[in-house]
Amino acid sequence: MPAARPAPLAVPAVLAACLTLATASAWAQASKLPVTPEQRRVADQVAAAGVPLSELAPSAPDTYTVKPGDTLWDISKLFLKSPWRWPELWGMNREQIRNPHLIYPGQMLVLVKVDGRARLEFGQRVGGGATSDVVKLSPQMRISALDANPIPTIPLALIQPFLTDTVVFDTDELAKAPRIVAAQEGHVVLGQGDLAYARGDFGGATDFRIFRNSRPLVDPATREILGYEAPYVGTADLIRPAEDRPDADGKTAIVPATLKIRLAKQEVGIGDRLAPAPQRNLDRYVPHAPEKPLEGQIAALYGDALNAGQNQIVALNRGKRDGVERGHVFALWRDGPVVRDTTAEKAEAIKLPDERHGVLFVFEVYERVSYALIISVQQPVKAGDRFTQP
Repeated sequence: MPAARPAPLAVPAVLAACLTLATASAWAQASKLPVTPEQRRVADQVAAAGVPLSELAPSAPDTYTVKPGDTLWDISKLFLKSPWRWPELWGMNREQIRNPHLIYPGQMLVLVKVDGRARLEFGQRVGGGATSDVVKLSPQMRISALDANPIPTIPLALIQPFLTDTVVFDTDELAKAPRIVAAQEGHVVLGQGDLAYARGDFGGATDFRIFRNSRPLVDPATREILGYEAPYVGTADLIRPAEDRPDADGKTAIVPATLKIRLAKQEVGIGDRLAPAPQRNLDRYVPHAPEKPLEGQIAALYGDALNAGQNQIVALNRGKRDGVERGHVFALWRDGPVVRDTTAEKAEAIKLPDERHGVLFVFEVYERVSYALIISVQQPVKAGDRFTQP
């Protein structure tokens, strides 16, 4: 007869705090940044809180073993009514810790319920093999250099191409960017492996993205131009800088910089612009609600579609200056239609209430524009649709 599963430990909050703080220390050591007393206080406070039992999904399992292909969002949907609240369930300090638990395939997650609140802890089955009901909770910390890749927050494959394929510029910024002025002899357009010649201020960079003429992103409410979205063409490497070379007549010849096209998603042409390829950090997508009221509208759908659905990208008319952060979660609302009330003596028009029908997850933020992934949606999404705090 297998041993009965032990009652939840009396110190889950301490365990959660130890997990959080141990990982904070590991990241601090790796990055040479200290963990301040205030950071420890916040981590302790959040780790001890958990979520109310009312926030758990009706069929939340007692244990779950992480599988390859899982994301934190997927796992959170098993346990929570609102998956974006998983940092509370895990007890993490989102401001200072990139990835608080480094969750890996094969790890067991145990749902601990104490004093009307719930938390997730690491655990392992003991005593009876894989089928044993005895679960031991223990603090664990993994170092990514020694293990397989941890699971991501959201499916990164949905947004990684986008992070390369588009960028928002201010009007003057793109106008002042280096430009391709000529192609190697005999070429009208350029492809992978071809040489291109460019002029402009390269700013010491050697790795560039190539963009075509940009399109304006317009605020649906004010009609104000928020920025310019530049279609991505490809990438190029600087192999020889520009120079001013004296010729035989004693005059100065302008010699443009030479670049080699590394990748061409479209044909590269004269007049295309160059922008340094930025460093991308894909591990800071921690879902959280805005700390103060924040709402806006969808400015545009990415691509040429008229409507968007789940796992598609939209541009929002709010950015850094409005307080939008990477990881913000927004509720998506469908505008209530105007219908005619025919039940009264005289029919009259009435507007039905707006209905919440989806969730947005912000993953890239510019000064006045941000981009979000549609995590879930019930109806087609279009430009002008409204979003608010979740």
